[in-house]
Amino acid sequence: MRIANIAGRIHLVREVGVLDIAKASDGRFPADPAGIYALWPALSEWAADQPDQAFSPAPDVAEFEAPSPQPRQVFTLGTNYRRHAVELGWPIPEVPMVFTKFPTSVAGPNARVGITGPRVDWEVELVVVIGTGGHRLSAEDAWSAVAGFTVGQDVSDRDVQRRPESNPQFGLGKSFPGFSPTGPVVVSLDEVGDPHDLGMRCWVNGELMQDGRSDDLVFSIPFLIEYLSGVVTLCPGDLIFTGTPSGVGSSRRPPRFLSPGDEVRSWIENIGEMTTRFVERP
Repeated sequence: MRIANIAGRIHLVREVGVLDIAKASDGRFPADPAGIYALWPALSEWAADQPDQAFSPAPDVAEFEAPSPQPRQVFTLGTNYRRHAVELGWPIPEVPMVFTKFPTSVAGPNARVGITGPRVDWEVELVVVIGTGGHRLSAEDAWSAVAGFTVGQDVSDRDVQRRPESNPQFGLGKSFPGFSPTGPVVVSLDEVGDPHDLGMRCWVNGELMQDGRSDDLVFSIPFLIEYLSGVVTLCPGDLIFTGTPSGVGSSRRPPRFLSPGDEVRSWIENIGEMTTRFVERP
């Protein structure tokens, strides 16, 4: 199953087009994307019975918005790709390095993002979207708590993140408005294939910067869900940015960062792609 937030209403997405879920279900399911994830098992069952002829042509991509626009919690994993840890010169972590991005940073797949300083960086990431969620979930039960997966960019202002260098503040440097673009769709586990073996790429102004696979993850997604839910309650619609492959700007020699006018295209196999445009900060 694939779903998308189109002009603020949740839709099923197929090759034949899109279906407004609230209208097609006669109100059984809400139009608001924020309310759909707690109902994921029932939605999956209902969606499987919807005929292709009920779908309408897909609208312009500009109408697609963040598939989970108001998550209660946004988690991010640092150095969760082996090659990325190596390029940073950091050891492979023995326990997950977890920090948060504040929910007000969440944006959609066509976001226009203000450049906040001279060292704004890109990081394509596979994002887990929580469905029913829960507390103290086991790794064996983790997939039952997940709605699906989407494409994400963990945009980072390295100056703010590393201010001061001796005591870096990860969350604030990654939480300016628009610094968590996501989309264009959420794809369920049965359609995405093996989430631990997906191609991931990121281009800046058409130049390939990141080209990796999720088989380089240090900690698996079920392990992360068990680890996080052992502390917090994972809520419907929450986002988990699972880490980035190698190729970020700050690790290049010389380093390379984003400027107004740049376009970042992010792609993940079996999910899709999105384009984030960077502009002068208002």
